Amino acid sequence: MAEWNAYYQNEDEDVDGEEGDEFGVDYKSTGRDSLVFLVDASKEMFIKGEDREPSPFDMTMQCVRSVYTSKIISSDKDLLALVFYGTEQSKNPRNSFKHVYVYHDLDSPGARRVQDVDGLRGENGAQVADETMGSGKTNLGEALWCCSNLYSDVKLRLSHKRLMIFTCRDTPHRGDNDRDRQARTKAGDLKETGVVIDLMHLMKPGGFDVSLFFCKVVSPPEDEAELGLQMEPCGKLEDLQKRVRAKETKQRSMASLRLNLCLGEGMNVAVGVYITARQAKKPNAKKLYRDNNEPVHTKTRLYHTQTGSLLLPSDTKRAQVYAGRQIVMEKDEVDVIKKFSNPGLDLIGFKPMERLKLHHHLRSAVFIYPEEETVTGSACVFTALLRRCSERNVFALCKYTQIRNSPPCFLALVPQREELDEGQAQIAAPGFHGIFLPYADDIRTLDTPQLPTASDAQVEKMKEIVHKLGFKYRSDDFENPVLQQHYRNLEALALDLMAPEHIEDLTMPKVKMMDQRLGSLAQEFKDLVYPADYNPEGKTAPKRKPAEEAGGAEKKPKVEMSEDELRAHVQKGTLGKLTVPVLKDACKQFGVKVTGTKKQELIDALKAQLAK
Repeated sequence: MAEWNAYYQNEDEDVDGEEGDEFGVDYKSTGRDSLVFLVDASKEMFIKGEDREPSPFDMTMQCVRSVYTSKIISSDKDLLALVFYGTEQSKNPRNSFKHVYVYHDLDSPGARRVQDVDGLRGENGAQVADETMGSGKTNLGEALWCCSNLYSDVKLRLSHKRLMIFTCRDTPHRGDNDRDRQARTKAGDLKETGVVIDLMHLMKPGGFDVSLFFCKVVSPPEDEAELGLQMEPCGKLEDLQKRVRAKETKQRSMASLRLNLCLGEGMNVAVGVYITARQAKKPNAKKLYRDNNEPVHTKTRLYHTQTGSLLLPSDTKRAQVYAGRQIVMEKDEVDVIKKFSNPGLDLIGFKPMERLKLHHHLRSAVFIYPEEETVTGSACVFTALLRRCSERNVFALCKYTQIRNSPPCFLALVPQREELDEGQAQIAAPGFHGIFLPYADDIRTLDTPQLPTASDAQVEKMKEIVHKLGFKYRSDDFENPVLQQHYRNLEALALDLMAPEHIEDLTMPKVKMMDQRLGSLAQEFKDLVYPADYNPEGKTAPKRKPAEEAGGAEKKPKVEMSEDELRAHVQKGTLGKLTVPVLKDACKQFGVKVTGTKKQELIDALKAQLAK
């Protein structure tokens, strides 16, 4: 008899821990992404920039390598290809296209392909490219035709097809109208088959004019959230990588099926649920057969403990212990208990935004966006709801059932209006942020200990320290050092490197820079908080042994303190530098009655006495 958790384990793991299969990419239903790098191999691409900056070809190869390695880590099932046009040599399926060199077919990235791209980087890589491919006549139309054949030869289902053109020439055919017309026609055919064409143009002397040729070749933005054609060329590797990353990363819905947002009886709006932040973890280790390193496939079978016969799924039951008694249920009964409601979002009502507290956020929020393709009119109704909630400063409270047999939860839909930068590029998409709310059973009442409060001088000094050490935090500026080191080690093993690439731990504080900014503020704050003889890094001083001559410990003479000296300490805020015995003697000297013996209580009592 199987335990309840053996069948009902997804209640806590999948939904609460957001690590279930529904959060991953279902390639069976959505297909794979595909990306083709179409790189110009003309002589202009190998000219280095000013101050010995890398050539456009070298920048392109570094960018291609970056995408290869990131795809291996993030989505190794996607397909990538590398094609050069404008070459002297020709290499393509059936060799039907001249001056087109297919370096990599559409396939999953691997270590061998990364090594091939590494061979094309730097000065040696330029020489290898010249010996292997050379530079010849350019015909972009035939190159696009060759890329179309690469897509048609793939037997797998492709969800997104994208082609990126890397070049530093704004007129690849030098005014040849026939070849220009052929390239535009073939680009139109590709776009009709669902291929998105992007231009990654690089800096060249005299500037790059997109309107001369490429404006009619590239694809328009698929939606408002996508980055359109950029008029300015890329002059640095960082700009090129950022632009490629923005294009090749495709947003995916959290589930393969879209959900319905029910606003009332018969009023359903189709929406997609997207993950905005998800914890990155090391991939699970795979078991390999020790003789040939082939993956080991495991199968689980249940056998009767007495007869040893194989048990079918219908022969097993589920059990849950309650009040010392084992409650036995059939599989069908468990299915009925688990199903609470159908997947979707059901609107309950609206609440003012101030009712949403910080401690209500259970885990990472999701983003809700309309799906016009599923239900016509969803975008119009969704936009009206978003605008109204934003104007009234309220959030929508919904019951959210993610998948079938998952327990429902409350979701607060916080509106977000569209935001544009100075260049009218979208930096924040319009939609709702779904905040997961707790149940009453999830909220605990904590007994917080009563701690002494800081004085005004201590607070002001800490404000100065915070002001000096303040900086703008961005989550994408910090990489997980554990993950980075893990993948560097794997990369070194896969590429047969002598040692893994060194990584910089960006989470470590910059102590020298912090000391320079603070100056003497840190010591001043310590003097206000800690006693004069306090040493947090050293050991406590040993107790003094009794003197043998006197037969006991020598007592220090009491230090008399005048009222003027005490008032001077109060004005300077250095009363905290005095030790507890000195403060006690001062209280006795001036007749101050204290209820406790803590340092802060003595300081407060002396301040109150002097304020009279």
